Amino acid sequence: MVGTIQLNSRQERILQIVKDNGPITGEHIADQLNLTRATLRPDLAILTMAGYLDARPRVGYFYTGKTKTQLLTENLNNIFVKDFQSLPVVVKENVSVYDAIVTVFLEDVGTLFVVDENSCLVGVLSRKDLLRASIGKHELSSLPVNIIMTRMPNITVCQKEDLLIEVAKNLIEKQIDSVPVVKESEAGFEVIGRVTKTNITKAFVALADDDL
Repeated sequence: MVGTIQLNSRQERILQIVKDNGPITGEHIADQLNLTRATLRPDLAILTMAGYLDARPRVGYFYTGKTKTQLLTENLNNIFVKDFQSLPVVVKENVSVYDAIVTVFLEDVGTLFVVDENSCLVGVLSRKDLLRASIGKHELSSLPVNIIMTRMPNITVCQKEDLLIEVAKNLIEKQIDSVPVVKESEAGFEVIGRVTKTNITKAFVALADDDL
């Protein structure tokens, strides 16, 4: 898929010619620009792949009428969680808060996913949860994380076939930093990945750089 691109001057001129005269053949576009059809072929391919133009055999090129915003929206609706998810960092529910804090710093993550003996999701631990526990009067090495974690079903999850833009909306709406990617099993939700604000940022950068 091709992202929203920055058009050069010749591509802008081609776009205007098609807007004014479409449907129009490649040969007629070339004539108006005093160029060969071969010279224009890469520009026409880029404009067509990017969604600005469409082409029909024996008819020619015509303008789709889509704005850059519309094209960007279409591209965003073709990016899925599986394209940008990263590996999850999980801990068992009987792990101590102290060990969870160590894991957060060693793995350099903002969120830990808590799993049971069947490796199914039972809770989420954020940096705020761990900070709140650490400034209390608890003995962190003996306090299990299942005491302070956010529990199911109060956890936002996603699946690998979900649209990444929908996960981004959840991150913003619920003011959270990470969402676990899960796969349903007989025992519950198996954690197979995570989507963070960093993953979302990478997706937008890739879209802008036309790397998708």
